[in-house]
Amino acid sequence: MLSALARTATRRPLTVIALWVIFLLLGFGLGTGVFGRLSDNVPEVPGTESEAAAQYLDRVDPAGESITAVVEGTAVSDPGLRAQVERAVAEVREVAGVAAVPDPYETPGLLAEDGRALIIPVALEGGLDDDAEERTVDDATDRIKAIDAPEVHVSGGPLLGLQIGEKAQEDVKNAELISLPVVLALLLVVFGGLRSAALPLVIAVSGIAGAFLALFLFSEVTDISVYAIQVTTMLGLGLAVDYALLMLVRFREERRNTRDVTEAVHRTVAAAGRTVLFSGLTVAVSLTGLLVFPSVFLRSMGLAVAAVVVVDMLAALTLLPALLTRFGGKIPPAKVRPEGEEGRVFARLARFSARNRIAVLAVLVPALLVLALPVVGMRINLGDAQQLPSSTEARQLYDTVDAHFPPGTGVSPVTVVLKPGTDQSTVDRIQSLSPRAETRDVPGGITVVELPPPGSVDGDGATDLVERVRDIRGDDPVEVTGPAARLVDFRAMLADRAPWAAVTVLAGIFLLLFAFTGSVLIPLRTIATTLLSLGAALGAVVWVFQDGHLAGLLGAEGLGALSLTAPPLIIAIAFGLAMDYELFILARMREARRRTGDDQEAVVTGLRRSGRVVTCAALLLAVVFGAFMTGGFSPILQIGLGLTLAVLIDATVVRMLLVPATMALLGRRAWWAPKPLRRVHDRFGLSEEEAPRPPRVTTHA
Repeated sequence: MLSALARTATRRPLTVIALWVIFLLLGFGLGTGVFGRLSDNVPEVPGTESEAAAQYLDRVDPAGESITAVVEGTAVSDPGLRAQVERAVAEVREVAGVAAVPDPYETPGLLAEDGRALIIPVALEGGLDDDAEERTVDDATDRIKAIDAPEVHVSGGPLLGLQIGEKAQEDVKNAELISLPVVLALLLVVFGGLRSAALPLVIAVSGIAGAFLALFLFSEVTDISVYAIQVTTMLGLGLAVDYALLMLVRFREERRNTRDVTEAVHRTVAAAGRTVLFSGLTVAVSLTGLLVFPSVFLRSMGLAVAAVVVVDMLAALTLLPALLTRFGGKIPPAKVRPEGEEGRVFARLARFSARNRIAVLAVLVPALLVLALPVVGMRINLGDAQQLPSSTEARQLYDTVDAHFPPGTGVSPVTVVLKPGTDQSTVDRIQSLSPRAETRDVPGGITVVELPPPGSVDGDGATDLVERVRDIRGDDPVEVTGPAARLVDFRAMLADRAPWAAVTVLAGIFLLLFAFTGSVLIPLRTIATTLLSLGAALGAVVWVFQDGHLAGLLGAEGLGALSLTAPPLIIAIAFGLAMDYELFILARMREARRRTGDDQEAVVTGLRRSGRVVTCAALLLAVVFGAFMTGGFSPILQIGLGLTLAVLIDATVVRMLLVPATMALLGRRAWWAPKPLRRVHDRFGLSEEEAPRPPRVTTHA
């Protein structure tokens, strides 16, 4: 397959380039339409009680969504302000699609006790289609914003998703503006030439286009999370640079051995191309763990990110060879260095770790376990507008309400659906759970009880309230929904499916690494060391964002829990990225071992030949992830920090120290496999091989 791709790219490079140009136009033209389709309904899990109850209410309850406005900054008793507010309320009531707008001056709880702020809730009619709902929200917002006050903020409901989507688009744009020039500068340092440095960016842009197009296509059949844009774009950009860097380094090496550019491209694809192929497959397999979860968010993220990985892989295996065929003749070959000079720092590290393998393991393994300790106390929550940067409308509304109103104001209630046949004593006990319980009847003989929780929407008080209702109901036809109930069900889903996801990923990674190496011990060693670096990175994220240590340095704050989106995405993506570097190193080790037969020296040579690539790739990925941490959106900060630390720890501590130490400890046994499995590998296994070199042509006098 790789030979066929290489032949196509070298025989018809202009055709391949033209096809990718069309793909780029589609990605940046059609694909960017996904920004208008983003959803913030992350915790929805089909089949759970909370989701079934929510869908039931959507069918029978005529009530629609709502948005909220807050006016702040002057005395709300001022006659001029009151006249403006009352006029705005009257105008909003006349907007098509608005169901109700209470008068904040006549409704208890809507005026702040300090007299400096008021809330205007706007209830929308049920059954509005997307276009009608958008027109209604826009018209209502315009009328409220016309109030002449120091601060007027409107958010919530469908408006919240739109505001987060706009913030996501802004963050992606800013991250690209920051990361691409820095990446180009670093590539110039690595390669010393503009042509070589520019090619990885071409592949990176292809990855971004692939991210947009994949998300747009998935949005046709499922919801796409607001987090998907940043996550898929940062990964698409980072992996594209990784793969292109590996291919270009190998191409420059092959250019030392032949002046024929086409032959150098073929050898590059035959050797490094196999590593790229396996790397892409391992990252994709790591993401299959997300497909085990019934959560629409996790499944869509897994599919979308896997699609981006495939795009990056195909770009590296087709577009890059085509570009090298056309322009590679102007890229200088790698410099010929004296024997022992190339990668000598990495060779010294490898020899040091191999000689002191017990000491290295005794120091590093406990250190990584200590860094991972905070994971034991990790908590996940829905989060609220507090996760957004202070510049966003939703966060400003949240801060205003928090500053002027009692705790719990505006918090989504625990919604209890009482179907016909519910015992009255059960109803009474449920209503008694909250002194502010509100009851309303909906068509079909259904009673809905809304229980405002103490504290935040996803705090212990809210989730305890959900559990208490479910304990009280017994056999009565009572269902609980709302954000807190969805969080309870999401946590239960994670606990139930996480072991199956882990088994799926680890089994897939084991099989791929066995196919690549022919060993059963190397995959086990790789998985163990990778889990150490992953645990350390996740522990640091918990320590910063949950416990609040040093969070201010990142423009964040300790929230008492991580966003429920962060841990599964960090684990899935970081595990796949770690496999990237492992394969880069193993490929070179295997080459050296097949060439020399010396197991110990193969470890040193593998690090010598791959250390520079792994280090540069990790640094470039850290730059990309760091650029996405400038937006200030807490879940993305958590994911960005987790992936940055995972990449840096894995590429330095694990791959440069633990890998040679553990390989030296295993010795020749590292490449062992039982005879039946060895026969299977010999017949079906795939591995990176050096392309055959043509014999030198000599002339005789």
